[in-house]
Amino acid sequence: MNENDVVGGFISLFFVVCIGVPLLILYIWSILWAYNDANKRGRSGCLVALLVLLLTWPVGLIIWLIFRPEAVVGPKHDGKFIDDGSV
Repeated sequence: MNENDVVGGFISLFFVVCIGVPLLILYIWSILWAYNDANKRGRSGCLVALLVLLLTWPVGLIIWLIFRPEAVVGPKHDGKFIDDGSV
């Protein structure tokens, strides 16, 4: 093992730590964000998370951002809407 191999190994490790780890964190965060956003909008969080997870990563997130429904406004009770009869 010569000096160039050691330096090359440190450079590779540096790129993995400085680029790979933040990208992995961003990937996981975007899946969790899409899940929570879908639930808030009355959609299946699991299906949207799978969309973001299984499609090529930024494409799945962009598709959700384009086609997500409007935010749901109204009273909620245990995740279900209450119809109080008022109009």
